[in-house]
Amino acid sequence: MPTISPFEARMLDSLDEQLLVHSLVESIRVPSVTGTAEESQLQHDQATELARYGCDVDSWKFDLDALTAHAQFPGIETDREEGYGLVATIGGSGIPALILQGHIDVVPTGDLDKWDDRDAFSGSISGGVLHGRGACDMKAGVAANMAVVRTLAASGVTLSRPLGIHSVVSEEDGGLGAFATLLRGHTGEAAVISEPTSNRIVTANAGALTFRIVVPGRAAHGSTRLEGVSALDAFLPIYAAIAELERARNAVPDARFADTILPYPISIGRLSAGDWPSSVPDILTADGRLGVRLGEAPEDAREALTRAIGAASARDPWLRDHPVVLTWPGGQFASGWLDSEHPLIGQMAQSVVDVSGGSLPETAAAPYGSDLRLYSGIGGIPTLHYGPGDVRFAHAPREQVNIAELMSVTRSLLLLAIRRCGARESVT
Repeated sequence: MPTISPFEARMLDSLDEQLLVHSLVESIRVPSVTGTAEESQLQHDQATELARYGCDVDSWKFDLDALTAHAQFPGIETDREEGYGLVATIGGSGIPALILQGHIDVVPTGDLDKWDDRDAFSGSISGGVLHGRGACDMKAGVAANMAVVRTLAASGVTLSRPLGIHSVVSEEDGGLGAFATLLRGHTGEAAVISEPTSNRIVTANAGALTFRIVVPGRAAHGSTRLEGVSALDAFLPIYAAIAELERARNAVPDARFADTILPYPISIGRLSAGDWPSSVPDILTADGRLGVRLGEAPEDAREALTRAIGAASARDPWLRDHPVVLTWPGGQFASGWLDSEHPLIGQMAQSVVDVSGGSLPETAAAPYGSDLRLYSGIGGIPTLHYGPGDVRFAHAPREQVNIAELMSVTRSLLLLAIRRCGARESVT
C-alpha cells in the first residue's frame, strides 16, 4: 500500500490553512446566485487569481444563442444575460492528468429569518463550522481546488503532466457552464468534482428532469363552488398517480444506492392555483422534479410520467375532456456514472487513507443530478465526486461546512494531484 513520501509530506505541510479558510469566507461573501452579475464577478476574480499563480488561463464569454440552440443543451431555469467559462492549467504539457472541477453559483437564500442576523452570506465561523449560502454546495469544494493549485504554484515543484482547474457557472439549473466548457474542447484524463460527499467517493448520480403540469378547472364564485370545477381538486388524482409512479420506480433500486431510501424521487417544488380567494381556481400549475434512474434515457423517464398522467386523466371524468398539459422546462439532468473498476476510484481512496490514516472511504451513488453526467458523457472524461461537506446542508438555511473536514479533503485532493500529475522537486 502506498504511504506518504517525505516529499509528499512536505507538500501537504505547505498547505496554507489560514488562507484556505480566508478564501472560502471571501467567496461566500460574494452572493453568486445562479444567473446574477455576482456569478460573473466571482469567475473574473478567480481568473485573475489563477493567472497570478502562473497558470495558463482560458476565460471566455458564452455565446448563449449558440449554446441554447445546441441539440444537447442541458436546459436552464433562470433568466440569464451572460455567462463566463474559466479553465486554468498548470505544469507539464499535453492533456491534463487530472481536472479538479467546481461550480461557483449558489441557489437563492430562502427565508432570511431562518439565518443568523438574517445574513446568508456572512461566512461566519462558530465552533469550527463555517456558515453561509454556498459553504457546502459547493464553494468549500471550489476553495479546496484553488488551494491545491495555489500550493503547487507556491512550492515551485515541477509537474510531469498538467493539472486542470475548471470553474463553472449555472450548475444549479442544468449545467450550462460545464456544457460550454466541454464544447470548447477542454478535456482531461480524469476529473474529480469536489461536491460535498461526507467522506464518501460518489461514482454515480441519478438524473433529474424539471417538469411543469398545467391542470385546467372552471371558475365560479366561491359561494356557488359546485357550479365550477376546482383545478386543485382536478390535480389530486394526478398527484396520486405521481406518488404511485415514484413508488414503482424505486421498487428495485440500483445496488449502488444501498444507503439511499429514495434514489429516484419525484417532487413538486412549486404549486400555484387561482387568482382570487372567493373564486374557484380555473388553472393550477405544478413545477416539479423527476428522478432519472441510472442508465435510463431521459426520454424514457419523460415517457413514464407522461403515461402515468395520461392514465390518471383517462379515469377522471373532468380530465378526460379537459386535458392536462405536461412540458419540460428548466434543467434536464441525465444520470451518469464511473465504471466501478476505474483506477481513479482507487487512487482517490488511497489518497484519502494516506492523509487521514483511517479506513478506505465507501463508494456510493447520489440521488441528485450533477455535472458528472456531462463530463463522463459529452466529455468522455472518467469522473467522480469527492469533496467537503454534507449534502443535507446544501440549499438549506444555515448551510455550513466543517473546517476540519475541509482541510482533510483539500489534503487528499492535493495528494491525488501530486501523484497523478507526477509532481517532483524542481532542479535548480
